[in-house]
Formats: sequence, C-alpha cells, structure tokens
Amino acid sequence: MLNAIVIGASGYAGAKLAYYLQKHPQIELIALTVSANSKDAGKLISNYDLHPQLKGVVDLPLIATDDYSEIIKNIDIVFLATEHAVSHNIAPYFLEHGCTVFDLSGAFRVNSSSFYTQYYGFTHQHQQWLDKAVYGLAEWNYEQIKQAQLVAVPGCYPTASQLPLKPLIAEDLLDITQCPVINAISGVSGAGRKASFNNLFCEVSVHAYGLFTHRHQPEIANHLGQEVIFNPHLGCFKQGIHATITCRVKEGVSANDISAALNKYYQDKPLVRVYEKDWPALKSVIGLPYCDIGFVLKDRNLILISVEDNLLKGAAAQAIQCMNIRFGYDETTALL
Repeated sequence: MLNAIVIGASGYAGAKLAYYLQKHPQIELIALTVSANSKDAGKLISNYDLHPQLKGVVDLPLIATDDYSEIIKNIDIVFLATEHAVSHNIAPYFLEHGCTVFDLSGAFRVNSSSFYTQYYGFTHQHQQWLDKAVYGLAEWNYEQIKQAQLVAVPGCYPTASQLPLKPLIAEDLLDITQCPVINAISGVSGAGRKASFNNLFCEVSVHAYGLFTHRHQPEIANHLGQEVIFNPHLGCFKQGIHATITCRVKEGVSANDISAALNKYYQDKPLVRVYEKDWPALKSVIGLPYCDIGFVLKDRNLILISVEDNLLKGAAAQAIQCMNIRFGYDETTALL
C-alpha cells in the first residue's frame, strides 16, 4: 500500500480526488489538507456545506496547515489541487523529500521558465523541476509518466482540445496553413468554489471570455506543436466541457482517414471513446472519466467534437489515471 495526501482538498477537484483515492485498493488516503487560514479548517470534507455526497464514503477532516514536516514522514504520493502559485512554492518541498507529486495546477505544465513570465506573470524559481516535469496527458505520455517524479496534469480545456487533434497532426492529415479554431464551453465548476458575482447561477449566461489572452491557449499550442485559436466560453451548467474544433484537412483526406487516425491512437486507450457515427454530447460523460470524440467532414472542412467532465478527465480522474500508470496499476483502477 502507498500513502497519499491531497492538498487543497476542499475544492471541487480535491473532493473528486479524495473520492477516487478512498476507493483505490492500493492506496491509503492519509490526510486532506487546506491552507492554514481556510474557513473550512477542521470540518469533515463530507460536511453538508462542503461535499455531502462524500458522507459515509470519505469522512476525513480537513487539516489546516502550511507546515508539512510531520505529515511528510509517512507520505509516498502528493496531489496538489492548489492554485499555480501555491503549487510552485510547495511542490519542490515534497519532491526533495522523495514524494511523487501530481500537480493539477499550471505551475509545471510547460518546461520553460519564460512561459511563466509571459503568460502567468511571475518568475518561475524552479527550472530544475520544470526540466524534470512530465506533462500528464495520459494517452500520449504513458512511457514518460511511468518514470516521472513530478506529473503536471493538463488543464481541462487543453485535454479536451488536444486529444482530438493530436492523432491528426501525428498522421499529417491537417492543412496547417489554416489554424485550428477551438470553441470550447465549460460549466461554472471550472471557476472553482470561491464565490464570485459573475458565477452566480442567476448571472451566468453563455459568454466568451479570455479571447486571445487565456493561459490555456499557449499550453495547447505548446504541446500540440501547432498554433491554434482558442475561444473559451462559460456556460450555464454545473460541469463538463464541450469543444467544437474547426480545421481543414489536406487534399484527398477522407472521413475514413480521420476515423483510422483516431482509432489508431485510441482503440487501446480505455478512457477515450471514438464515435464512428454522430457525435457525443455532454450527457455521455458527466460523472465519468472519459473523453468522447466525434467528427464530421465535408469537402476539406473538418469539425471535431470533444466532450469531457472538466472535474474528472479534465482534472481529478486524469490525475488518478496518471498515478495508476506511474505505479503500475491498471490505469482505470478506482475510476470505473
């Protein structure tokens, strides 16, 4: 058995991590922590005003601490469900003590310190760990994840955006003179649990935000090796991401070629489902750890549809999938 903790456990992704880890037959969930000044300190994670769906499943208290010197003595695995600035500061501490770290923030997703200066507005202090970090897009970095001490779990939008496009780029099917356009809409849980006027149920409509400025655009482009136009939207629903991706294929590329490429890379990947007819909807993935992909091709114009639960395949489930890969378990253990 390996011992694990979740830091930042009171958030939506943290609660999902706690649920999966408690179910895992090879993992002992040792502790759930929040920051020392958290208003949730001392509460059970299953409290009515936190995550009551965990009642009787995960009834651990939220430990308020910024000092991990006592906890770390018994820990093998650390999940960071924290903001990027927090992950940046504390991940090296756990790594230097020999823990394997799965970071759900953006703090180590791109192996270049200048990326963080440009897109996150701070100077990254840990280039040595950036160099060693493995990007946790599980279906594409399987072998690297098996050896990693630090796995940077991709963002929810980047996962839904990259999984449909990467096989087509790998098979050289796209006309790269036309930049793929990604229109993706996310449920409000993607903004986290902190109260915000713009995220109130009665205020949320459907609207675009972060056009040409969203941090996930350069993350997507970096790991695709292809520039994209990324248009994120906030939707009036709780969770899930629906991405509609428009691109152009090379002369002579057929629907059979698109299908063959997707199936070549995903037929043996249990958490990606390719639709041969029609295309998926959010209802097919909410509460499940899958990314579902469909497409339609007319002339040389290709529309890809990708759906996922932003809290699961877009966050906690992919982190657990990466953990399973890293420690040699079946990659769907505790997820299905």
